[in-house]
Amino acid sequence: MRAPFGSRVTTAVSVRGPLCVGIDPHPGLLADWGLPVDADGLERFAMTCVEAFAGEVAVVKPQSAFFEAHGSAGVAVLERLIAACKAAGALVLLDVKRGDIGSTMAAYASAYLGEGGALAADAMTVSPFLGFGSLDPAIDLAAQHGRGVFVLALTSNKEGASVQRATGPDGRSVAQTIVDEAAARNAGASPLGPVGLVIGATVGRTDLDLSQLNGTILAPGFGAQGAGVAELTSVFGAGIRHVLPSSSRDILRHGPDVAALRAAALRVRDSIAVAHPA
Repeated sequence: MRAPFGSRVTTAVSVRGPLCVGIDPHPGLLADWGLPVDADGLERFAMTCVEAFAGEVAVVKPQSAFFEAHGSAGVAVLERLIAACKAAGALVLLDVKRGDIGSTMAAYASAYLGEGGALAADAMTVSPFLGFGSLDPAIDLAAQHGRGVFVLALTSNKEGASVQRATGPDGRSVAQTIVDEAAARNAGASPLGPVGLVIGATVGRTDLDLSQLNGTILAPGFGAQGAGVAELTSVFGAGIRHVLPSSSRDILRHGPDVAALRAAALRVRDSIAVAHPA
């Protein structure tokens, strides 16, 4: 039996440090690396990332869209990337942001969290904006198989605030409702539950009570998007011990040289560790 996701991510961070590296093969980045913008370039990009840092960091986060854009050949590359990252010891958080209802959500969960699937990751990102309960098929399957979900709560894109900071009839913001629903699913789990949140590292004051979450927070936006250690401390305060900062462009711009990519990832990891309690 696979250990619960909360235990797995806690162990990974304790051994490899608090960093999630995004693997985002944007067409412009492929070109910057001198690679063709096709499935062959995608494969070379992905496997360079595996060689450079999948054996060094706790979590890697492939952005599924950049692979899907190349059709079946791109999805095949994503399958090989997931397998290679797992073999190197990194947890794979697949950034797919799926959110639907009923049997459709169950099918997404089976694809990304089920046993034996070629796209099965250690965790996936999900969107709760069809109602938090719509995510139950993914949450239940994740808990069953020692995997996790990261639920969008308070994102850094400017359009998100109009929905996520809106106030409901009970006076809570939509984001706080998502936090509370996640906390309810994580109640009693030790050391952490399977339901994490996505809260941007650049959102500033959150006005959220995260004290009962008992889960991991993915914090995109570290590095090129403007967040540094000071911003992490300001946004998350004492809760930073459960925060997994994510950086993509700030590291990937050092490719395609493997040594330079690895060095960049380790610099970012170590800079975060200074403010991240053991």
